[in-house]
Amino acid sequence: MDLKGKVALITGASRGIGKAIALRLAREGVHIAAAAKTVQPHPDLPGTIIETAGACEAVGPTALAVPMNVMNDEEVREGVETTIEAFGRLDIVIHNASALWWKPILETPAKKYDLVNDINARGAYLLAYHALPHLMEAGGGHVLTLGPPLSTGDMAGKVAYLMSKFGMTMVALGVAQEHGKDNIAGNALWPEILVETAATKNFGLGDRSMWYKPELVADAVYEVVRRDPMDRTGQELLVLEVLREAGVTDFVPYQSDPEGKPPVVWFKDFPRAGGAERADDPTTKT
Repeated sequence: MDLKGKVALITGASRGIGKAIALRLAREGVHIAAAAKTVQPHPDLPGTIIETAGACEAVGPTALAVPMNVMNDEEVREGVETTIEAFGRLDIVIHNASALWWKPILETPAKKYDLVNDINARGAYLLAYHALPHLMEAGGGHVLTLGPPLSTGDMAGKVAYLMSKFGMTMVALGVAQEHGKDNIAGNALWPEILVETAATKNFGLGDRSMWYKPELVADAVYEVVRRDPMDRTGQELLVLEVLREAGVTDFVPYQSDPEGKPPVVWFKDFPRAGGAERADDPTTKT
């Protein structure tokens, strides 16, 4: 499907994966509404939505910086409405904003539980709630959340986090079931590898030899949303699978360290990804 002239609203777009997605879609002629809290430079984190919007416009299409705290219902509503006022339509909605907290239950007080669930699951729900009427008015579209396949596998040390991320996935699946009649797709997409972002760095999740660049996820997002909505909907997708299906065989250019050997990181009993203890490297060139 030709995406030129479509409009995409992307949360968490000030840096990392969200910014990479915005730039990837902008290169295809998609008008971008870059949404996040960071409007002014942050002392500890790179990037702002203004910088992302500027970078998108530098490659062609019109872009908009949309201040949005996804925990705030009114800000989400206003962000969606601002997008409609600027572009006149909305075709693609991507909930990428996310909070990371990998700690056991006894190290996760209510404040942390509320944070990850409000940003991840509730944020995805609010975005879908406010965006769906506009997708329907546009004659269809796509709701994509960066959530993992549902599983009851190895949750130890990640219970609150996974509850919130599975909630993101359920929002996408719910959209697919409720709005297929409206030509609106709902899919969840998950990187079964570690991506070089502020979250992985701040949480000390490995090093550059174990990471892939955010562009890996951005290219997978493009492959999902470029298809006709009813061609792929209601699915729990994995980034490497999507790219292999698209014909990618060499993943080394995506590695943060070309000499590294990034592992697949997922639950030990999850058959599609093979688990974190998988011995072979599924991403090397074949």
